Amino acid sequence: MLIRYGYEITLNFQQPTALVCLLSVHEDRAADIRVPETTFTAPDVPTSTYRDLFGNRCRRLVAPAGDLTIWGDATISDDGKPDKVLPAAQELPVPELPDDCLAYLMGSRYCETDRLSQSAWDRFGAVAPGWGRVQAICDFVHDHIRFDYTQARSTRTAFEVFHERVGVCRDFAHLAVTLCRCLNIPARYTVISAISASRSSTRWTSVPGWRSSWTMDGTRLIRATIRRVSAGSWLRAAVTRPMSPSSTRSGRTS
Repeated sequence: MLIRYGYEITLNFQQPTALVCLLSVHEDRAADIRVPETTFTAPDVPTSTYRDLFGNRCRRLVAPAGDLTIWGDATISDDGKPDKVLPAAQELPVPELPDDCLAYLMGSRYCETDRLSQSAWDRFGAVAPGWGRVQAICDFVHDHIRFDYTQARSTRTAFEVFHERVGVCRDFAHLAVTLCRCLNIPARYTVISAISASRSSTRWTSVPGWRSSWTMDGTRLIRATIRRVSAGSWLRAAVTRPMSPSSTRSGRTS
């Protein structure tokens, strides 16, 4: 199927401000692009792009004082098929993990592995390693957190959502990723904004908070997907088989 995707974001600045924007489809889907992305700003300002450590295409610009609108539009092809269910997927012992996986075992600003490690092992340590353990983590996150869009907070971390038990899209992802990392399962998430028709019949636009998905990519290990299809309604995780080096997908990483 063909998916036309895009965005229109308006920001207001009190003074000229340097920006780095991650709004483009990742390079691993480049072969699926059917209509290349068109991007412009209003007012028109110079922009440049670079690739970050995770392969994301980042756009740099300096926003002038006042309003700045960033607009993008493109079309991509996708088979629309769900991830396969492969309960036999196994974890790799840490000494056998490829070097490029190790970064996804580490703690970060939003994924405090040091603060949740004991809770993770207490709760999931007795679960057999592999698909079942990751599924148990995703089921726990699904049941543990109450979705409430009005409770969104950009500073909330995995440790905080674990105790507050309320959050939004990214909070579910942060907690699931953190619990996996605590158990030596390399995990990361990729943000994928879904597409919805805007009020103008001539444009498609990404609608944050309406439908989003996160892929915890175990890089040649285990991949799980949590998808919120509407406010407060979640589908359980689906974990895929171990991936070969050639099939590794990179993503925006917490």
